[in-house]
This record gives sequence, structure tokens and C-alpha cells, in this order.
Amino acid sequence: MQISVETFTVNKRFPLTISRGTTAQTMNVWVRAIADGIEGWGEATPFSIGVGEQRQTTEILLEALQGIAPLLEAFSPWERQKIEEVLAAQQTPSAAWAAIDMALHDWQGKRLGLPLWRLWGLDRDRIVPTSVTIGINSPSGALQRWRDWRQVTGANVLKVKLGSSEGIEADQAMLMAIREAAPDAQLSVDANGGWSLEDAAIMCSWLAKMGVKYVEQPLGREAEVGVMGESPFKELYKRSPLPIFVDESCFTSKDIPQLADRVHGVNIKLMKCGGLTEAIRMVHTAKACGLQVMFGCYSDSAISNTAAAQLSPLADYLDLDSHLNIIDDPFSGASIQDGRLLPNDLPGLGVIYKDEG
Repeated sequence: MQISVETFTVNKRFPLTISRGTTAQTMNVWVRAIADGIEGWGEATPFSIGVGEQRQTTEILLEALQGIAPLLEAFSPWERQKIEEVLAAQQTPSAAWAAIDMALHDWQGKRLGLPLWRLWGLDRDRIVPTSVTIGINSPSGALQRWRDWRQVTGANVLKVKLGSSEGIEADQAMLMAIREAAPDAQLSVDANGGWSLEDAAIMCSWLAKMGVKYVEQPLGREAEVGVMGESPFKELYKRSPLPIFVDESCFTSKDIPQLADRVHGVNIKLMKCGGLTEAIRMVHTAKACGLQVMFGCYSDSAISNTAAAQLSPLADYLDLDSHLNIIDDPFSGASIQDGRLLPNDLPGLGVIYKDEG
């Protein structure tokens, strides 16, 4: 098996602002696993969950993938367990691991002539609508972003980023503007760890009155344990009338059991967990712990979001909109139909290069 690695740059239609900053452009890595005349495709997307913490840059991912490629030449794409052992021994960053794992699944689906969702026996009719994201903004700016998204997808399921540096009053003003303009929209909120415990408790109560469905990562990762073992997440869990999901606090299936008594759900991202293989483990672990599941994304192209869409029948909520916000995505795959991101009938991931489509 040969591993081919190259970078590509994507630009956002709407720059996205969250509590940690603004993103308008990223350089992602396209990975191809080639064997027996078949190419399996994967993607590594750079991401960070905070300053100096779990930062996986394009440079780090590219170096890791170029280093691992020669070590995988002796393996067949069928030998995923052996390949996992090599990736673990090399301490491969999770996003690079995700790209390899994605490519192997794509190769196997193409080799068998089946899309992954069908290979796994899943039901596309169970896929729920995906949300589209409105970043931190002024009330008028947020309304304009909602109008922009409405032209692209209909925008009836919205994830609103809060945690403004201007405080919860600014968060409330922005959310109220969106709710008044879209009274029938399904709203969720993601604070990206931008609130204190007291602000989070206030906001969860207020957001419940505004008809918000759930709140994601209201507190930072440091709040998982807290001082002397007293977890602010546990305290908020007791006080919040809204379900609490975590993103930055949950990377792999190993993280889930210790979170089960303080959250209601987890956000699974392929770049965080290391690909489809671990994402499947996470789904089953979360369900066994009585938690709900959502799939999310970073600045992923159609490769990664189509990969996640293959597993979407298992999710309670979806936030797979990043490729819809890219003006120069070189790939196409899963398509939006009535607000749902549906994988197609092509084998493997079902992703094609647009110039060849």
C-alpha cells in the first residue's frame, strides 16, 4: 500500500468567530491510500481547542503523515488492526490518524463496491437535519449571517456560537435577534468553554426560556474536575434545565464514562477522535452510558463531512456544515436534501474530485 499526501487550501464563505478567535482560511491535508489500483481518500484538518492545548497545525499533521507513510507500505488496507498498532506506536496526531483511517475505510468500500452506510447496514432515512453555524457577532451581523445561510440551506436548524468577550448580555442580545427573526427554527448554543459556572447557570436557564434545544461546552475543559474533585460540570448538570453536550472535553471513547454523570451528550469529531473506527467506538460507548450523540466538524471539506455522514443514522444531532461554508472545496460527496446531509450510493465514502465529476 502506498500513502500519498498533499495539501489544499480552503476559504470560508462566512468567516467563523467563536470564543477563541476567528477562522477564514485553512490548509488541509488530502491523503490517498493506494493498493490494487484502488485509491481510498481521507483528510486531515488542523484544529485547536485552546491556546497551547491540543494544537494540531497543518505543519504538524503533514510531518506526521509523511513520516508514517513509509511504515505503512508493507500493509494491506485490510489490515486495520495492525495499522492501528503502528499509528499508536508513532504517537500519530488524531487528525492525521483520522485521515489514514478514513482512507482505509474508503478503499475497502470501493473494493467491495458498496457505500459505507450500506456496508454497515445503516438506514439513511434516520438521518436528522444538520445545523448551520452562526458565529459570535453583533445582533445585526448575526441576522445577516442567518439570511446568508438561508440562501444556502434553508437554515431551519441553527447552532449559535456564544461566549462573547463582551459578556452574557451581548450573548443574549445576539440570541434574541435570531430567535425573533426565526421563531420556528430549532436552536442550539455552543459557548466553546467561554462562560464561568455562574454565567453558564444564568444562561442555561435563560436559553431554556428562549426555546433552545441544548447547550454545548458551556464550561472550559478545566471544569471537568475542578478543585478538590468538585466538578463545576456536575454543579451545572444539577442546575441546568437544558441538556449539556461536551465537545472540547471529549476526544475518544475513553473520555466518555467519566463524563456520563455530568453531561447529557457528546460531540464526536473525526479529527479529535482519530477517524471512523474510533467514532463507531464512541457511539456505542456513549449509548451504553445513556448519553446522546452528535457529529461535528472543524474546517473540514466534503471528504470528512461525507465520511461522518456515513455514520449519521446513528446520531441524535448533526453539525456537519463546514464544507457548505467553503467557496473553493475541491471535493463533493454527501448532498443537502431538505436540510439533511445524505451520503450517496457511490462506493466507499462516495467522494469525487469536482474537476473529474
